[in-house]
Parts: sequence; C-alpha cells; structure tokens
Amino acid sequence: MTDSPRRLILDTDVAMGAPGEDIDDGFALAYAIAEPALRLDLVTTVEGNTDVDSATVLALELLRRLGRSDIPVVRGADRALLGIRRARTRQSDVLQRFGSPPPSDRRAATAIVDHVMAHPGEVTLAQIGPLTNLATALAIEPELATAIDRIVLMGGYFFGTQNNATVPGEFNIWADPEAAVRVLRSGARVRMVGLDVTYQVRMSQEQAGVLAATGGDFGRFAGECGLGWIETLRQRYPHSTTHGSFHLHDPLAVASIAHPDLIEWQPAHVEVALDGVARGITVADLAGHPDELPPNCEIARDVDAERFVNLLLHRLAAL
Repeated sequence: MTDSPRRLILDTDVAMGAPGEDIDDGFALAYAIAEPALRLDLVTTVEGNTDVDSATVLALELLRRLGRSDIPVVRGADRALLGIRRARTRQSDVLQRFGSPPPSDRRAATAIVDHVMAHPGEVTLAQIGPLTNLATALAIEPELATAIDRIVLMGGYFFGTQNNATVPGEFNIWADPEAAVRVLRSGARVRMVGLDVTYQVRMSQEQAGVLAATGGDFGRFAGECGLGWIETLRQRYPHSTTHGSFHLHDPLAVASIAHPDLIEWQPAHVEVALDGVARGITVADLAGHPDELPPNCEIARDVDAERFVNLLLHRLAAL
C-alpha cells in the first residue's frame, strides 16, 4: 500500500507568461501538478511579483495548459496587511490577452480557511508569494494554525545579506513583514526555504534548451520560457556573473514538501524586523540555550542542489 498524496494549497504571485517577469512560480505550479506525492486542491493569488489580477489570470492560463482547469483559483490580496500598496504596474497586456479574472464571491483568505478547516490535519500550504493571504486567514480563524498540517514558505535569508538598501530582506518577507510576523507567531508548524539554499539551485541555458526540445507540451513551453528569462536577465543585469542560468526559488520550496530530505533543516526562532532600513530582514536565533526563545519554525541550511534540479527536470519533461 502506498501513502496517499499530500493535499496542497499553493499561494502564489505567479508571473510566468507576463513579458519580462520572473517565471519560477510557474515552474513551482507545474511541479505541484507533476509530483505524484502531491495533490493540488486550490491555488490562491496575491500581489507580489506581478499584480494580483495578472497573477490570477496567469494561474488560470497555466492550469489550462497543464490540463487541470478543474483546480480552483481564488484571487487574493492586492496590498500588504497594513494597507500599503507598492507601485506595481498593472499588466495591461496580460489582461488584454487572457481577460480579467472571472467574478467570484470568494477571497483567498476565506478559501484557505474553508479548505483547511474542512480537512483538518490533511492540508499543507505552499507559500511562494508574500504572506498577506495566509496572515489574513489566521486572523479570520486562529484555529487554522493547528488545523493545517504544515506551512512551507519560500522566504527569508538567514546566513547572508541582500546588500540592497531598497529591498534589504528576501522579497516575499519584505513585501509584507507584518504578515510574516503574524504567521511566525501563530503556533503553526512552519518551514522556511530561504535564499541561503535557493541561491544554490539554478537551471542552466543548456538544461532549459533540452527541456524546450524534448519535453511534453508544457515541458517545451516551460523550457522556452526559461530560455527567454535567461535572455531577459542577461539584458537586465549585463554585469552579472551568473549569466546563462536562472534561480529556482519557488520550485525548491514545493519540492521539499514531497521530498523533505532534499534539504538540511534546523530548528530556529525567527523574528522579522519591522522598522527602519532593516525592515523585512529575517533574524534567526540558532543558539538553542535553555533560556532562549523556543523555535517557531525550521529553516533550510543546505540543499542537495543536483538531485533537486534533476528531479525538477524529470517532472517537467513529462508534462
């Protein structure tokens, strides 16, 4: 007898399909469909890498390409928890091509609450965008923290720094640090897959080219998007030392749900700075002394990068 697939909600600011925007959320969505150990029940969207309306229609389009239009997509927050809205350009070309999000009487936070509370202990939430929807859901129903099996989020940077005063913290945390604080203080079981490990996983131009040439219908599309994103990065950052590849931040977080042994985990007490130039920076207390604050999550310390990239390519090629 085999274990049943793990039920999954994916909360995302997916931008794959919008010209010049990051594509790793789309790879993460495709992986969630392709991985036999996961059962994707619900996709919720949030403002982040792109505006929330574009994220919603792009999620619907990617699911259509994947032959999974049966999976519901629910639009979420268009601004941070405190009502702060960043200057995010609306992707009018995306909306012109794919249409506006269909009307719905549901919102992402209530959809998350309803689904988790209907299946207590069975649902994992893959959080690969800003945490606004999840924090709102926890405010609506505090018991969500114990009803959800686990929250696995792509976020944080614990053993390095961004060296960027404009965005000093990892983007998903920086975009809504108050939401991150609420999640970390909720009592939920949380794993954080941060830049310490996601900076180690990249898809090369050669690998994207092979996927574009030999994958299934979606695999070829993904490979072509990868090649296009590599060229965008080359033009956008002409002095970068990492030309010819792109990071796989969000797919690693999703893959770690099905294959947690890809990553070396460490218990930690994580706090998020809310003020000044450090706003959005994550600070992990790893001391472990009896008088220290108890761990509120596990953070990723290391990753088997080669194994992960091979697994991702294998899964995507079959789509």
